[in-house]
Amino acid sequence: MASLADIYVKIETLETLLKTLKAKNEKGINITVSQDDKTNEYGSNVSAYVSQSKEDREAKKNKFYVGNGKVFWTNGTVSLAEKRDKGQRPAQAKADDDDDLPF
Repeated sequence: MASLADIYVKIETLETLLKTLKAKNEKGINITVSQDDKTNEYGSNVSAYVSQSKEDREAKKNKFYVGNGKVFWTNGTVSLAEKRDKGQRPAQAKADDDDDLPF
């Protein structure tokens, strides 16, 4: 283990996530966690947001932030996870862009 972090998620954000997942008939969600080398003015250096597809990133779509926090322990080493075969990860359903869902 290379680091441990706390992430705070507001109840309103959890409710939005659940509402959106139910509306899209999804069983779960991928969350991306970003860890920065510098601490911001609020004492945070970790943020979490709903993972985006390559197309969403290229289209510069806004991220839906879930929470933020801070690293509270590290041994100074972070390793990349081993890549899986493409067939092991379930595909996410593509949602229509004409709804008012946040992600």
